[in-house]
Amino acid sequence: MKLMRWGAPGTERPGLVDHDGQLRDLSAHCAVLDGAALAPTALDRLRALDPAHLPLLPPDIRLGLPWSGMGKFLCVGLNYADHAAEAGMAVPAEPVLFMKPPSCAIGARDAVWLPRGSTRSDWEVELGVVIGRQASYVDEAQALSCVAGYCVVNDLSEREYQLERGGTWDKGKGCDTFGPVGPWLVTADEVADPQDLTLWLDLNGQPMQRGSTRTMVFGVAQLVSYLSRFMTLYPGDLISTGTPPGVGMGRKPTPVYLKAGDEMRLGVQGLGEQQLRVQARPQL
Repeated sequence: MKLMRWGAPGTERPGLVDHDGQLRDLSAHCAVLDGAALAPTALDRLRALDPAHLPLLPPDIRLGLPWSGMGKFLCVGLNYADHAAEAGMAVPAEPVLFMKPPSCAIGARDAVWLPRGSTRSDWEVELGVVIGRQASYVDEAQALSCVAGYCVVNDLSEREYQLERGGTWDKGKGCDTFGPVGPWLVTADEVADPQDLTLWLDLNGQPMQRGSTRTMVFGVAQLVSYLSRFMTLYPGDLISTGTPPGVGMGRKPTPVYLKAGDEMRLGVQGLGEQQLRVQARPQL
């Protein structure tokens, strides 16, 4: 299934994408699409529905986060060797972990705000892994059974804040709107092999990132198992698994960074596409 949430920010309702790519309203059968709704038995109940009997939604309706109640937004850094090389950093011996606050997460067609004074905001297309079953010290062989599904993530980063302002990376990773997620949550049964998916990102129509999850340093099962040793993973938690090469910071001979008016299109094979316009942060 391709699950999503639609409507104005703060009032999103559950929906799904049918076999013809049409958006359907799921709210009569699922009051809240949250972590509890991602449990295996709950997903089985939704799979039993006939999408043709669900109300149609307009194709241009706003898409919010595909699920609610994201407790943790976990990210893995330098998880593609060629991205580590373009960043001038060593390939890690163990997964590099940082967190984005869930408050930075937005929908796949929402506006991305540049932080005030930012001159080095950057993009990162990534495969997102959504937890559907509680995991603590889970064995690698069982790790994928804890995954509800997968999604597209754009791990936006302000490089000056991330690398030059002291402390951890979090300063440059958690800015408002710096976590576009979706458009859908694609359930795990529809992803034959999470280690064989292409990723891509275009900026203003120009190809920037092209990669494959085949070249991850640490695969999805390894990451779920590894992270579960340090913290319990709960349904609705998101793991963003790292980015392939082609980020703005690594462009030669001159880095390229986001500016107001830019448009990003990005996606992961089978998981949908994000279309994001960059704008100056509005006065709130």
